[in-house]
Amino acid sequence: MNYSNITTCDVCNGLGIGVVLWCQGCDLHCEKCHNPETWDFEKGIPFTERTWKIIETELNKSYITRFTLSGGHPLAKENLKEVTNLCKLIKAKYPDIKIWIYTGYIYENIKSYEILKYVDILVDGPFIWKQRDITLPFKGSTNQRVIDIQKSLKENKTILYE
Repeated sequence: MNYSNITTCDVCNGLGIGVVLWCQGCDLHCEKCHNPETWDFEKGIPFTERTWKIIETELNKSYITRFTLSGGHPLAKENLKEVTNLCKLIKAKYPDIKIWIYTGYIYENIKSYEILKYVDILVDGPFIWKQRDITLPFKGSTNQRVIDIQKSLKENKTILYE
């Protein structure tokens, strides 16, 4: 898996102060995407042990409460296995860190993905330019949802995050 960037002290891509891993590669190509430079799976920086050490150093800071995966597309088939392993590792080592994932996929279509066992919040749905609304917290267009995954899995229905 490649990534395009790591953002530290992030306050935009989830609740609290977090670390964001910007995954490289996306096949959705949403109109007016704010990260088209992340579309190419062949570009970016290879995710290595050194990358993990950078993330781990940041997650060890007392003020970090969240880890976010965005992109690109973290749940694209080319990224899914490594992203799943990363989330599993983070939840095992940092159980209090909330994991947020941005995906263009619809939650109901990916409910069987193993990764969801480790995810706290999922922002689902493709960005739709004609439904863009910059006043919405944590999402870019009105079709997208911010979903509490653990509650949704427990209750076997989609529960929005409040």
